[in-house]
Amino acid sequence: MSKYDYDLFVIGAGSGGTRAARVSASYGAKVAVAEEYRVGGTCVIRGCVPKKMLVYGSHFSEDLEDGKNFGWTWENAKFDWTKLRDHILSDVDRLNNAYTETLKNHDVEIILERAEIVGPHEVKLSSGKTVTAKYILIAVGAWPVKPDFPGSELAQTSNEMFHLEKLPKKVIIAGGGYIANEFAGIFNGLGSEVTVVNRSDVILRGYDESLRDRLLQISLAKGISYKFNCTFDKIEQRDDGGFDVYMDGKDAVQADVVLIATGRSPKIQGLGLENAGVETNEKGAIKVDEYSQTNVDSIYAVGDVTDRVQLTPVAIREGQAFADTMFNNDPKTVDYRCIPSAVFSQPPIASVGLTEGEARTQYGNIKVYSSDFRAMRNAFADRPERSLYKMIVEATSDKILGLHMIGPDAPEILQAAAIAVKAGLTKQAFDDTVALHPSMAEELVLFK
Repeated sequence: MSKYDYDLFVIGAGSGGTRAARVSASYGAKVAVAEEYRVGGTCVIRGCVPKKMLVYGSHFSEDLEDGKNFGWTWENAKFDWTKLRDHILSDVDRLNNAYTETLKNHDVEIILERAEIVGPHEVKLSSGKTVTAKYILIAVGAWPVKPDFPGSELAQTSNEMFHLEKLPKKVIIAGGGYIANEFAGIFNGLGSEVTVVNRSDVILRGYDESLRDRLLQISLAKGISYKFNCTFDKIEQRDDGGFDVYMDGKDAVQADVVLIATGRSPKIQGLGLENAGVETNEKGAIKVDEYSQTNVDSIYAVGDVTDRVQLTPVAIREGQAFADTMFNNDPKTVDYRCIPSAVFSQPPIASVGLTEGEARTQYGNIKVYSSDFRAMRNAFADRPERSLYKMIVEATSDKILGLHMIGPDAPEILQAAAIAVKAGLTKQAFDDTVALHPSMAEELVLFK
């Protein structure tokens, strides 16, 4: 008999935690998961999944307009925010139930309480009960950060945007990252007046410069306003429920909703890390080694609570690797090179590998191939929006170092192409592949 209540106790039932728990249990471990809110985590409950649904919903304004040149007409077309919102929330309920059932089907005990670490092998639940485990896995994710200025409590974060009572007429979004740009596209598509406020003059830092510039051009053409090198002074609520937003010492700008999307930080508050001596870095992220182990032998961490790559599929890989290593005698680590990523802006961006700037710094001698084109659908619909694909190649070996795309369905196209970049294929391999015509994806094998 084990001297512990569980072989593994997981704190947080998000993507990484549920994968680790489910797989560990399938290997015969006795596993429990504590979750203070809902099973599924940020991505499923209040992040990328419901946000992608909003992206789909918001795109119909353009689809309906473009349909005219394809012979379609719609009489009295109108949008109902409440219907879309409630349908999304009901689907979130479905996913929460699906994740819950998956864990139960693998004999994982689900404890819907907040958990606090009180020792290397000990966890205290909010009910007051204390349990022990041979291993503790922290998978609590990250949380939106709000800057501190007068009235900042009146602003929303991405967590609350799926619960708005009505569609705002005017939205001010603070931030230049993927969350800010995705919500800018969503509310612009739904008919709101959108202003993006960024404290620097760069959006989507880390993505290829050409794609960032193209998205900015297209967003401006769609009517999204940008204020660069701009910071908030204060927010005041008006009697009608709206807000007066003061920035850079200038007169107030009115808004119905202010969204703060300036970053996320590891959700370690009240977790009890100090009780076991778990170390964190200057960003508040839990320090781990390549096997997700902290400085305390029995405590591990995966996902956004660590300072690695904040992406759902990465957290899932980390959870899988943890389970394989600890309970299947199969040591696994995660390869963080060539991880594809996407921004579901409008149009979306997809990227894998090195940007042009990064490649020049690391390799010096590179070749850059690009295709700047208007998708057939856009051309037929008289929409001026142009796509841009880039391939970054090491000049001497012809090895592909990066692929970067902005245009309709770019993430769907890049997923397959990312396999080629990960495998270290050359541009010649793409050149040797027959084009699939007519398609946007064929541009990848027609670079000159």
